[in-house]
Amino acid sequence: MKSHQSTQTMKPATAAKKLGVYLEATPAEFREGVVSRAELDAFQADPPQWLRELRAKGPHPRPVVAEKLGVSISGLARGGITEPLTTEQIEALKQEQPEWLQKERATQAEVRKEAARIKKRDAER
Repeated sequence: MKSHQSTQTMKPATAAKKLGVYLEATPAEFREGVVSRAELDAFQADPPQWLRELRAKGPHPRPVVAEKLGVSISGLARGGITEPLTTEQIEALKQEQPEWLQKERATQAEVRKEAARIKKRDAER
């Protein structure tokens, strides 16, 4: 008996999340269709121009903004950043170094240090 494997598809929101781009900034044909696993792999292997541009200039979704700023997503919210930002806006924030950003980066550094300590402790057990 032969098993027929159906093509795996995902919603555009899921594909955008996996690609690290803001869904609302993607082309209409991407937002309105479904994305197969093969299409997602093709986007990752050889990104089309619109995807390269979005990754370079933005707007970026909050997880990407948080990563680029070196803070958590919660830290972004505490800093009043709730909307997607462009690369230019992120760079401006890095230059300005507002107080909330400095505080959240310090908090994130402490979290990373604690996680490393726990990992080391567990490895020694």
